Amino acid sequence: MKIFCVGRNYTEHAQELGNTVPDEPVIFMKPKSALLQPHTPFYYPEFTNELHYECELVLRVCKNGKYIQEKFAHKYYDAITVGIDFTARDIQAELKKKGLPWEKAKAWDNSAAIGKWVPVQELKNRKDIQFGLNKNGEQVQKGASSEMIFGFDYLVSYISNFFSINIGDLIYTGTPAGVGELVVGDEIEAFLEGASLLALEVK
Repeated sequence: MKIFCVGRNYTEHAQELGNTVPDEPVIFMKPKSALLQPHTPFYYPEFTNELHYECELVLRVCKNGKYIQEKFAHKYYDAITVGIDFTARDIQAELKKKGLPWEKAKAWDNSAAIGKWVPVQELKNRKDIQFGLNKNGEQVQKGASSEMIFGFDYLVSYISNFFSINIGDLIYTGTPAGVGELVVGDEIEAFLEGASLLALEVK
């Protein structure tokens, strides 16, 4: 199982972090060990002093493929949920200054959480899925799939040009504006079309 992640896929988020808006998808990966298992507590990692949340729509790959044409890409994922791409922002900033890869800041154990899966056919409009994140009961992020620079099908096709995608792989499709810091004791809850699919406390 592979976890593909898309960076800077919302214009306002790219701007809030001082990044240029990309003209092609920014892809990075997390290992299988990054996935927070169900009913497992999430602990604040010891190596960072600036832990950030990034709420995203996540696709579940249901079919093996390579070099997939965009017009067929919708056949390769069957469910969507909300996920959190946890980021050690202080470490990422140092790595970016040096022009180094992001793995230490993004791909550590339990750095990827996902909620309950919603079958694609249950969603009225895949092109305008509403989602958001609450921190301690207050909304901090709000987005929609219609606001993505690169849509689901384009991302699936693009990724498959470089990597085989396989049943069970996950694709984190990028986070909207509003990312921010977490501390021990914070509670976060992620929603898709108004339904709560993911909730956890930072231990």
